[in-house]
Parts: sequence; structure tokens; C-alpha cells
Amino acid sequence: MNLSAPVVSKVVVIGGGIFGASAALHLVRQGVRTVLVNDGPLARGASGRSLAWLNSARQRSAAYHYLRLAGIDRYRSQAAAHPDAAWLRFDGGLTWDADDSENGIADVFVHERSIGYDARLLSAAEIASVTPGVDARSVPAQGAIFNPGEGWVDLPSLIAVLISEFQTLGGEVITDGGRARLLTPGGRARAAMLEDGREIGADTVLLATGPAVPSMAMEIGKPIPDATPIALLVRTEPIDHPLRAVLNTPRVAIRPLPSGGFALDSAWSEEEVVTLPDGTYHVDQSTMLGLLDAASNVLAGNPKLAVASYGIGPKPIPGDGEPVFGPVQEVEGCYVAFSHSGATLGLIAGELMAGEIATGQANPLLEPFRPTRF
Repeated sequence: MNLSAPVVSKVVVIGGGIFGASAALHLVRQGVRTVLVNDGPLARGASGRSLAWLNSARQRSAAYHYLRLAGIDRYRSQAAAHPDAAWLRFDGGLTWDADDSENGIADVFVHERSIGYDARLLSAAEIASVTPGVDARSVPAQGAIFNPGEGWVDLPSLIAVLISEFQTLGGEVITDGGRARLLTPGGRARAAMLEDGREIGADTVLLATGPAVPSMAMEIGKPIPDATPIALLVRTEPIDHPLRAVLNTPRVAIRPLPSGGFALDSAWSEEEVVTLPDGTYHVDQSTMLGLLDAASNVLAGNPKLAVASYGIGPKPIPGDGEPVFGPVQEVEGCYVAFSHSGATLGLIAGELMAGEIATGQANPLLEPFRPTRF
């Protein structure tokens, strides 16, 4: 039920990833006429290449931690609404560090417990009784942390669910529109222009274009520091294996796929992706095989894994590591959504930003993350 009429009449959301889809749905739920435009199919960018681990593990600012907890809470609501969904699971997360002088697992455990984050420090021998599917020989003597409240989501599946409701409620979706450009006559966001020349007029525009947000913001005079790397996500062929938790290990991160395979990524494989002169990306076969081997080494039974598909592209990360949500002071009526941990924050950030746009009232949870800090 709407408690008050929205203060905007029409919003254009640029970007068909999780931030764009979530914000668009919450806007139309509040009675705001909303058009979502994307340069290609929905979820074709970072949301389609995300490990999508739902967590607030390890250490970060208190404000960021609590926003992530709110994000996980919204996924709990989704899980309750879709109890049989294969695309959203809460089977916990298991993490360990390399067996060297920089191993910080003990300190991380103390920190997580101190802030009330559900964490259990396990020896290698204890892991199998808590979460199956891990080769105990790969876990160092310092042990591993199991966070039972963590989970994972398949973002393309979730986005399809959100957009289905969005369209049912009257929202309009324009895909394959090419790169959109923000039109700002008189210093106010007035429209999005698509590559074919179509202008989609609005009184507010939300830029939710993932790694393209900093360049689009710079076009309207707003610098947003950018630390976006080029990332690789490998998806394996389906395999019958007991692992259900997300694994975050020194050489590979692993999470189950709805298909029965696994999604794999790592920091070292990002460094081996090559950007070619034409702007496309290349990764050697040896890199993908290295990820498969690293995954096999930490999985119980050391199964043989095969590549089913992979994705390469920018992974949005702001320059200071903290999210960027809210209005752009330089251009009235323009909002941005740019963050790492897009999966964890996707639902809550879209909800809170839609509330701000629709009502004109700032939400205190987003105050630490305004673009004005730059």
C-alpha cells in the first residue's frame, strides 16, 4: 500500500543487471511509471558473470557490513517466497587462508564473532560433519571458518523473476538499445537517448550500468573513482557432488550452479585476462584449466571438471571499495548505483534507492555511500 503519492512521475532506469531490475520493480510497485533500458539482453553484464556469494564475511566498515546484512535479509524473504527455487540457496560459506605467515583466519574469526556474525572455526577434521564436499587435506592447520547464514543466488534467474513482476505491474523494458546516453538540458536529467536516436523522456534517471557508471558519470561532470578489474567466471559441466556451501579458498572460489555444475573464479585468474586492442578479452586455455585443477583439489574426491561456459568482463569495484548510491549533485534528477558485492546488495539497494527516488526522502542506511564524498 502506498502511504503517499510519489514525487516523480516517470523514471528511466539504465541498466538491466540486478541493481537496475530491483530498483525498477520497487519503483513501479510505488506507482511510478518506469522504463528500464539495456544495451543488450538483461543480465548480460556483470550480473551474468558474478560468483553471487551472499555474505558479509571478513572485515569492512560497520556501515557497509550492516547494509550487507540487510541485503541478506531481503534474500531470506525471496527464499521464503520461492521455497523450491534452485537459483537461491542458503547452505553456508566456508573460507580458509593460505598456510603462511599472512594467514589471518584466527583474527577474522574473532572479528566476526565480535560483531555478531554467525561463524564457526573448524579444524580440517571437523568440516565433513558440518558441511560436506570438501577435501580436508586442502585445509591448513589454522583451520577454516564456516558461516552458516551465507548463501548464493543465480542472478540471471532472479532478474527474470523481478522483471516478470515489473512488466505485470506495467513497467516497460527496452532491450538491445545499445549504449544509452543521459540527456541533461539545463543541468537536469531529462531523458535517455538510445543508440538508434530514440529519446526516452523522464524526470529522473538512474544509472545502474555496472562498470560503465564511472564513465557515464564523468560525461556529466561527476568523477567517481574506479578500481574495476577484468574478471573471469568459469562454469563447469554438471557433476554429481555433495558440495552445497560456497567455498572461498586461496586459489579458487566455488559456488554451486542450479544446473548441478560449479561457478569458479579467483584473483590470480583475473590477472591473466588480456585486453586486446579492439577492446575484447582473451584468456589462455591454461588459465581455465588452472581454475579447474584448483577447484578439483579442494573438492572431496578430486573430481574431474570440464568447462561448460565462461564469461569475461569488467567487475564493478569503486575506487575506495565502498558502494556508491544516491543522487549526483552536479545534475538534478540523476542517481547512480555502483558497487562491488552487487549480488549481496542487489535487492536492498534497489529497494532503498527506489524509495528515495519515489518519495524524495533520503534513507539513512545509504548516507555513508553518497557520490558527494568524492
